[in-house]
Amino acid sequence: MSSSPAIAAASAAVVALAVANRVLYKLALVPLKQYPFFLAQLTTFGYVAVYFSILYARYRAGVVTRDMLALPKRRFAAIGLLEALGLAAGMSAGAMLPGPAIPILSQSFLVWQLIFSALLLGRTYSMRQIIGCFLVASGVILAVASGANEGQFLSEVKFIWLALMVASSAFQAGASILKESVFIDGAKRLKGRRPDIFVVNSLGSGFQALFVFLLLPLLSNLKGIKFAELPAYLNGGAECFLNVDDSLIDCGGAPFLPLLFILVNMAFNIALLNLVKMSSALVASLTATSAVPISIYILSLPLPYIPHGAELSSSFILGGVVLLMGLIIYNLPQSSKKQSKIE
Repeated sequence: MSSSPAIAAASAAVVALAVANRVLYKLALVPLKQYPFFLAQLTTFGYVAVYFSILYARYRAGVVTRDMLALPKRRFAAIGLLEALGLAAGMSAGAMLPGPAIPILSQSFLVWQLIFSALLLGRTYSMRQIIGCFLVASGVILAVASGANEGQFLSEVKFIWLALMVASSAFQAGASILKESVFIDGAKRLKGRRPDIFVVNSLGSGFQALFVFLLLPLLSNLKGIKFAELPAYLNGGAECFLNVDDSLIDCGGAPFLPLLFILVNMAFNIALLNLVKMSSALVASLTATSAVPISIYILSLPLPYIPHGAELSSSFILGGVVLLMGLIIYNLPQSSKKQSKIE
């Protein structure tokens, strides 16, 4: 366990990067609103390059072994597929949703994670954790219900985009549970030694890149882009990303905003992993949670390339408060005896 000042500094870095990551997620989709799958592809291959570079360095250093790399690849393929679907669904919905709605709807991740871990891993939870999960679900419903009445800032958003964002969280939660199962199964295969985290991230990201590429024709079809028009779509996405003069639409903010999002997103994932290593998953979870209300508030303000902002309704704010209470209750520490009985 590291010293308290070091943990405090790492926690502050995670909060700052978590807020920046959520805000830049929305801003990056402003210039590429018509090309969310292009951004998904670009982000995915960026992950592959970084993760495999780190994996290679750790292999050369002896941290990663041949046995770790020889683990069965079926689960990694399933992880890649779920993360590809989650990324594509999230990017599509994020381009159409008001900024403050994104961090709220994304918190349904906890609900899905609890369901999948119970179904796939046979894990049981305390009443406190179930109550926390129920509050998270209630907060999401309250926030979504804020668009039911005319004049509310979600009233003009089609239900499909709300459902896609929640589905994105479901795919990502499923991938996270499969990653946990890889660690559990890997410890058995490696005689008590768990696989290195960059083995899981790198192989998962590799399959994710493959599935994002393979699913692009199907996913673009859902956006009304025919397979024959796909090369033109990718070319248009590249032109918009590079913000060339020949682009047919306004791509103001590119390539700076998309590149900044990708860099900050990678930095956030590394900082979160570092905090887990220095303290615990509980501290990391609580720290990342604290970024949710800050992100919602910032995304409701007028921002560069989103000058109008969004007026938060009372039911949306109430939903955010209920959601935050649920996250805190879910992550409250419990005695080691109870913990051992539950897990």
